[in-house]
Amino acid sequence: MDADRPDLTLPERAEARAGITTLLYRYAECTDLGDLEGVAALFARATYRAVLPDGEIAVIEGADAVLGLLQAMVQLHDGVPGTRHVTTNPIIELAPDGSSATCRSYYTVVQALPDFPARVIIAGRYHDRFEPDADGEGWHFVDRLIHSDQFGDLTHHLRANPFG
Repeated sequence: MDADRPDLTLPERAEARAGITTLLYRYAECTDLGDLEGVAALFARATYRAVLPDGEIAVIEGADAVLGLLQAMVQLHDGVPGTRHVTTNPIIELAPDGSSATCRSYYTVVQALPDFPARVIIAGRYHDRFEPDADGEGWHFVDRLIHSDQFGDLTHHLRANPFG
């Protein structure tokens, strides 16, 4: 995208929205497949933050740190967490020149295991920031802030709470 242009064209805006939506869904897909390296790679150039129960915000930066966090936190059962991360209601706002974008969306996580019937285990919101890749062919995360608003039974999902 040309930074000298004041506004994106309608097709460029649609392409940007599609690319950003794909990133939202790729995060969910990698997580549900137990591909923690794939999740971490999405945050190679980003911060990964979470609002803690006391209101403080935990900040993790870069792929290695995100991978370490996920490996310490997520329980895998035969290589997968047994979850389905459902991301809905994405509200994508693009900068007029295409230099950045934000997105607010909801997430709902359902988990089912042989000894654990399907149920919602957590729901909340993602507040994301994105920038276009240097080659102008895609987008990447710059920041994700996770708000966890509703909690169910996380005993089969989280190994530990690494935030304290």
